[in-house]
Amino acid sequence: MGILDFFSTDVAIDLGTANTLIYIKGKGIVLNEPSIVAFDRNTKKIIALGNKAKEMQGREHREIRVTRPMRDGVIADFEIAEGMIRAFIKMVTPNAFQSKRIVIAVPSGVTEVEKRAVRDACEHAGAKEVHLVAEPMAAAIGIGVDVEAPVGNMIIDIGGGTTEIAVIALAGIVNEESIRIAGDEMNNAIMQFFKKNYNLLIGERTAESIKCEVGSAVPLKEEVTIQVKGRDLVGGIPKTAEVSSVEIREALNENISQIVEAVKQTLERTPPELSADILDRGVMLSGGGALLKGLDERIRMETNLPVHVSDDPLTAVVRGAGKAIENINKYSRVFIRKRTY
Repeated sequence: MGILDFFSTDVAIDLGTANTLIYIKGKGIVLNEPSIVAFDRNTKKIIALGNKAKEMQGREHREIRVTRPMRDGVIADFEIAEGMIRAFIKMVTPNAFQSKRIVIAVPSGVTEVEKRAVRDACEHAGAKEVHLVAEPMAAAIGIGVDVEAPVGNMIIDIGGGTTEIAVIALAGIVNEESIRIAGDEMNNAIMQFFKKNYNLLIGERTAESIKCEVGSAVPLKEEVTIQVKGRDLVGGIPKTAEVSSVEIREALNENISQIVEAVKQTLERTPPELSADILDRGVMLSGGGALLKGLDERIRMETNLPVHVSDDPLTAVVRGAGKAIENINKYSRVFIRKRTY
């Protein structure tokens, strides 16, 4: 071990559209914050990030911009994303000169250009070595699946920007479906629903809390009604509307149907031997979207397969990336290889 090894840290990152989670080798998960940045419009200097920036969202003045540098699971604003990664790493490793190795989870459907952007952002943030791992693979490892075994496992990882569906066997992805319909699209559907049916303008944060509170994929045992505050689109003044969980479910139905359809398409392309394994073992759900009430039941009803929600689905991806950083030689086969031209 060289002297520099004492001042460098191996880090695993789940750079999500909604949240960024960081795992440090030997310490576990040390950070779980929203992927939101507040910066000065004139100087581009970061003022706040994570939870502090989220508190500013929708309340900022013209000199401050609050943004999410990740869209649909990939980097939308390179400069801000790089600043965010650097600042988050600094928050959790204040004494380290550099991050020696970074394992970072990316959607399975990312393009070569998007992979390059993630690698560059990490290298600019100080990483000497960057390994990419597909989110469903990382989620499977985090859940405790033996990804190297010659059996099929189906993982559905529903994040903020993308839903990743993958059949995994022998440390590789046999087939996959990556759709850009997930938590953000559900929030957007709720916002559009209020615009259309109640002439009420609500913010993203309000839509998110409605989804978590009363959103569901199947009828609830007890349907509930909630009060929602927003701005009247006609009068322009603050207004309250009363809505039921039935209406919210209808608003979410199209997005949920698209996720279920993508699951069916993946199953149709799965080799028969692996299909038999999935029938025995069931489907694992991870990611924040797995917490939507009744989603597992809806997928079960439509596919006739056993569906299990993993323990602590929000951290499954970063736990898997963390296992990979703890034992980099064992998991080297699961990393996305650099394309050589």
